[in-house]
Amino acid sequence: MGGYIASSRDVVSFLRRRSPANVYACSMSPVCAKQALLALELIQGRDGSTHGREKLDKIKSNANMFRNGLNEIGLQVIGDHDSPVIPCMLFNPAKIPAFSRACLARKLAVVVVGYPATPLLKSRIRFCISAAHEEDDLKSALAIIKQVADECLIRYKA
Repeated sequence: MGGYIASSRDVVSFLRRRSPANVYACSMSPVCAKQALLALELIQGRDGSTHGREKLDKIKSNANMFRNGLNEIGLQVIGDHDSPVIPCMLFNPAKIPAFSRACLARKLAVVVVGYPATPLLKSRIRFCISAAHEEDDLKSALAIIKQVADECLIRYKA
């Protein structure tokens, strides 16, 4: 349900005034609002535990390990280090279904994104890493991605 923007007061104020979603959309349901508040409290450690910090550390570790693995394979990885959302460029729109189907045939579901969500020649795969992923699962996924990258000819970096 929605998202969160962390920025200066000026930027947040501008977005509140100018965002059509904020002006015309329905408000967040009480259940979703409560869940978001509880998640923020957990992250801040207000529940008296370190569970939130541990999950953040795990997601960062998982994301960086996976990002490094994709780079080692030779994929064109974009986005920010430490981010659990890891885009890799496909470029050619014909590679979108080819990559997705080849991964699915190996029991790995991936998210592919193309036009109109991206410019026509900036098609990509978008991996979303979580704290719940185990290192062995991520390594298995990387092995499959390497096979499919060879098959689809998307190893753009040497």
